[in-house]
Amino acid sequence: MIGVLVGAAASYVVTALAERTRWRRQTAARWDERRLIAYADYAQSIKAIVTLAHRLAAFRGLNPDAKPLPPTEANLALLDEAEERRSSCLEGVRLLTDSATLTAVRELNHCVWHLVAVSGSQDALPRDWDAAFVQYRRARDEYHRNARRMLGIAGVAVSHDQTWPPRWRQGPA
Repeated sequence: MIGVLVGAAASYVVTALAERTRWRRQTAARWDERRLIAYADYAQSIKAIVTLAHRLAAFRGLNPDAKPLPPTEANLALLDEAEERRSSCLEGVRLLTDSATLTAVRELNHCVWHLVAVSGSQDALPRDWDAAFVQYRRARDEYHRNARRMLGIAGVAVSHDQTWPPRWRQGPA
């Protein structure tokens, strides 16, 4: 009789532990999936703003690498919409990430806002744009490193060639 009770108790404990482990694994996978979506949506919203800033900067002669976009009311409205989307996407990231990634997000936001300010400045020079763009790329790469760490993705997806402006624009050495 004691053997049956010990066997039943052992069976119950093993089954409960297995179910608990399975539940934790499923929960972690579900949160990782949501994190991935939040991180990607935020990154895409940043990219939309940077693309518009690139084109606005090209219109002002600050950046020869993009198709110029005049700062018309309609185009500036596109920039405002992109900023609203960034702000909205940020909330998902804030809910699902850690403090190191949030620090990287905060720095990335500041760099993007600086790019937008430079792209709209009447007094900015091409070197101002280039310096702001280098800062943006560093902040973007740090965000990517932190997001990948949070998702458990091994390796670093940052190019070793971080030259800006690009070599082909710099001309012969």
